Amino acid sequence: MVIEPLNFESRPTLKNPILILSFAGWSDAGSAATTASRYMCDQLLAKRFASIDPEEFYDFSVQRPIVRLNENKEREIHWPSYDFFYGDGIGAQADFVFGVGVEPQLRWRAFTETMLRFIRECQVGMLVTLGAYLDEVLYTRPVPLSGFSTDPKLMEQLDLVPSRYQGPTGIIGVLNEVCRNAAIPSLSLWAALPHYLSVSPNPRGTLALLLRLTQWLGIRLDMSPLERAAADFQAKLNEAVNADPKLSAYIRELKKREFEQ
Repeated sequence: MVIEPLNFESRPTLKNPILILSFAGWSDAGSAATTASRYMCDQLLAKRFASIDPEEFYDFSVQRPIVRLNENKEREIHWPSYDFFYGDGIGAQADFVFGVGVEPQLRWRAFTETMLRFIRECQVGMLVTLGAYLDEVLYTRPVPLSGFSTDPKLMEQLDLVPSRYQGPTGIIGVLNEVCRNAAIPSLSLWAALPHYLSVSPNPRGTLALLLRLTQWLGIRLDMSPLERAAADFQAKLNEAVNADPKLSAYIRELKKREFEQ
């Protein structure tokens, strides 16, 4: 049986849509990127309208289906998937489409072709990918943001440090290259989180991504719940560091290196 990987539940009329993608897994330290996407979905009351079927792209021994009980106490299997949601731009020049799910384990080239088909069918005007990674950064400083774009002026506008990373990549890197080759404008925005305090979720990373992204998009979201979560998270980090002499010494060394640079 041939399974159609791209499924539309509805075909909303979209105004010059901007597609914002995030993937749980390798490119989502502290769940910062996927939490940012889901936060925007909640704030914009975004509705699911399409998905990519998991059969071809996920190893179910790695990304296992989940069994849950429904309202009638019957067991239901929920398969991993990659879902798309759309939300009104609230006065902005474009509508927003969000893609959220787990990074696929299999057939990345076929997955990117499926994504490219989705982009063309929805007439997406811009692709934005969100990511987060672990690095030697001070947890007491503002979360550093970096990225890359097909538009150098956009990098300046967003005040982003160009990424100089070389090494293994994830599906985000593959998607951005495919879009660049297809002449689709793209932006990839990344938050750097402290590797020595690898905690998930990390609301500070999510907040940093959203503040920069929404400023550029020209939309206002209620950030107060996220700001409170970030402040509480920072307080807990302070407690953890103060209670660990080795960790405190390591952070002092990081501060010393920063001062010497």
